[in-house]
Amino acid sequence: MGKKYSIYNLVKYLIIVIAIIVGLEMFGFNLSVLVAGSAALLVGVGLGLQNLFSDFVSGIILLVDSSVKVNDVLESNGLVCTVKEINLRTTTVLTRDDKYIILPNSDLTKNQLINWTHSDLTSRFDVSVGVDYSSNVNQVMQLLHQAVTEQEGILQDPKPFVRFNEFGDSSLNFAIYFWSEDVFRVENRKSELRIRIFELFQQNNITIPFPQRVVHLNQ
Repeated sequence: MGKKYSIYNLVKYLIIVIAIIVGLEMFGFNLSVLVAGSAALLVGVGLGLQNLFSDFVSGIILLVDSSVKVNDVLESNGLVCTVKEINLRTTTVLTRDDKYIILPNSDLTKNQLINWTHSDLTSRFDVSVGVDYSSNVNQVMQLLHQAVTEQEGILQDPKPFVRFNEFGDSSLNFAIYFWSEDVFRVENRKSELRIRIFELFQQNNITIPFPQRVVHLNQ
């Protein structure tokens, strides 16, 4: 759908430009004279229209190379949004707070973006948790695997997996890695997974520690 939308918009704008040129010719406007006569004016206002022109050029780039398409999920500077509409000058996106934001197209071509759905609708995510040093490592990994396999909205192909990441200052740190197609609302899936982990840990007397410091006083 995203590529079809981009092609449709590009063709639409091209037809509009051609129609304007043909219309001016039909009404007797000599475009070469008009352009030559307005050259000085264009130079004068060029600086003022620089940002606007940059947005238009960026819009053409987005429509041509399809690096960003409608329904893509983007992330930039911590903001996660889904693309709803790409126009010649601006792009409309929807945030996870269900707020619509209108962005200048130059923001999308100049800034670094993460396109979570550029080549595939699925992306990998992770949820981390630490347990007490007295915990049985194999049992913890089994419970984490149980939690992720029971969770709705998490794909079982590719198969999720659990990793023992490190010996932390106050805990043994694990992470669950999983794939989901619900990229835009994946924080909901993470929250549900954390709740299930907490329930399983409580049922099996697995403790999630808090940071502690031991202070020795010399007398």
